[in-house]
Amino acid sequence: MYRHVLFLCSGVIAVLSAALVARAADSERCQELGARFRVERAQISAIEVSLVLFSAADENCTSLATELLDGGASVDARDRFGARPLSHAARNGHLEMIDLLLARGAPINARNLAGATALYFAAERGRVAVAQRLIERGADLKLTGRSGISPVAAAAYAGSDAIVEMLLAHGADERAPDETGKPPIVYAAARAKLDIVKRLLARNIEVNARYANDLTLLMWAVGADEKVAEADALKVVAHLLDVGAHIDDRDSRGRTALMIAAEGGRAEIVNLLLARGADASLKDNAGNRAADLTTVSLLRERLKVP
Repeated sequence: MYRHVLFLCSGVIAVLSAALVARAADSERCQELGARFRVERAQISAIEVSLVLFSAADENCTSLATELLDGGASVDARDRFGARPLSHAARNGHLEMIDLLLARGAPINARNLAGATALYFAAERGRVAVAQRLIERGADLKLTGRSGISPVAAAAYAGSDAIVEMLLAHGADERAPDETGKPPIVYAAARAKLDIVKRLLARNIEVNARYANDLTLLMWAVGADEKVAEADALKVVAHLLDVGAHIDDRDSRGRTALMIAAEGGRAEIVNLLLARGADASLKDNAGNRAADLTTVSLLRERLKVP
C-alpha cells in the first residue's frame, strides 16, 4: 500500500515538475520577446507594436501584452488572415490572455477573412475553458468560419463533446448546415465521435436523413476519415444500425454503405454490415457490386455473390 501511495506521489510530483518547467520556459520566451521589443521600440511603428501583440497572445505573455496595450497596441489589429489577437489567444487556449484582451475592449465577435471568430477557433481546437468564457461574455454562437461551418460543427469535428454540450445548452443550432449541406452530426459521424453522435441524435435528428449527394449518416460513418481508427468507426456504425439506420439505402451514385466500406478497405465494418444483413448483390449506377469496388483480395472473396 505504501509503495502504491509513493508511486502515486512520485507521479504527481513528476506532472507538477513538468508543468513548472513548461511555465518557466514560457516565461523565458516571454522575457525574450519583451526584451527584444524594448530594444526595438524606438525604431518600430505603431503598426509593428500591434504585431508584437500577436506574438504575446500566442505565447500567453500577459505582462508584455499589458505593456503593449498601454503603449498603444490595438486589440483590433489584424494579422494577414484578418484575425485579431483575441482569436490567437483562443486558438492557443490562453484564458488569462482572453480575460486581459476582453477587459481592454477586444471585439468578441470579430471575424477573420474566412469568417471565423475567437469562439470558432476555441471550438475548432477543443479549448473548453476558453469557449466557456467567450460564451459567458456573450459571443455569438451563430457566426460561422470557413465554408459556413458553425462553432458546434467545428467542435463536433474536433471531438469536443464538452464544447458541443455547452454550445447546445446556450442555444446553438444542431441542425444548421454548412455551405456543403453538412450539419454538425455529419462531422461527428465522419470523425467517429460516438458520444457526440449520440448527443445529437437525442435531439430528434432523423437517423436516416439525407444530406448532400443523398448520403446518410451510416454512409458517412462507414466512409470515415482515413485517419480515424476503424475500431472507433465500427462503434458508430453499430450504434447507427442499433437505432434504426437503413442498411441498404443508396446515395446519388447508387452506392450503399457496404459498397463505401468495401471501397475504403474497412474489413471489420464490411463484416459487421454483412452480419446485419447488408445485400452484397446490389449494384451501383455504374453496375458495380461491393466486391468490384475493393482492392483487398480477402474482402473481394468475402463479398463475392454466388
